[in-house]
Amino acid sequence: MRRPNWVPEGTDLDKPNAARVYDYYLGGSHNFEVDREMARKAIALWPELPQIMRSNRAFLRRAVQFTAERGISRFLDIGSGIPTFGAVHEIARAIRPGAQVVYVDRDPVAVAHSRLLLEGDEGCSVVQADVRDVDDLMSRPEVTGLLAAGEPVAVLLVAVMHFVQDAEEPWKLIEVIRDALPPGSALVLSHASLEGRPDQAEDHQRLYRMTPTPLTMRTHEQITAMFDGFELAEPGVVYLPQWRPDQPETVGEHPERMTGVAGVGFRP
Repeated sequence: MRRPNWVPEGTDLDKPNAARVYDYYLGGSHNFEVDREMARKAIALWPELPQIMRSNRAFLRRAVQFTAERGISRFLDIGSGIPTFGAVHEIARAIRPGAQVVYVDRDPVAVAHSRLLLEGDEGCSVVQADVRDVDDLMSRPEVTGLLAAGEPVAVLLVAVMHFVQDAEEPWKLIEVIRDALPPGSALVLSHASLEGRPDQAEDHQRLYRMTPTPLTMRTHEQITAMFDGFELAEPGVVYLPQWRPDQPETVGEHPERMTGVAGVGFRP
């Protein structure tokens, strides 16, 4: 396969990559046939997957716009994947032209792609780190630099914490992040919910158990507890399409079919 100019040298183009598969779900162009083949297999098991992924991405866009409108111009995007299709810095800068973004991902392929795509952008940096090693993540120079000014920071944990197992104590990981944030900072979080599609939950979790990133879907109560120490913005923790929709009439009668819930909270 001929290597496109956005692909770093040494990238294995014969194996699917989760970040590129997600890009395919979103309708992006930074993916290959091997990624599309994996996505088609997943869609055969759960036909609504692309719609769910796009609903999650639409929440990210609305949440970044919301926090930027509240005056935030610094963003820490943990589990960012490849910042291509509606990237955080593009959304934020439409409102805050000087917005700075630190993208964090554990996947070396996503990190390599991101560094190549963002080369020359002095307002963006890319860090390879894992939220499960939160002390390491929060001590990286790019992250400490983002926090050093004492200005509010929006931390994005969008479709990330359901990849952290209960034994890894996701609630405590978020506490560590929260305690490092200046007042007025925001937590933007979405998470796969057990209540949304109970008929699909076990099959979906079983599918992910066959991958390096097993999925833990949680209850609404467990997900809401991740906002401990933050003041939730209206409408609270709700299904993805219900969180401040651009057009309320587009939410539909069954927002739970998007399976995920989301919210934004601010640190007092």
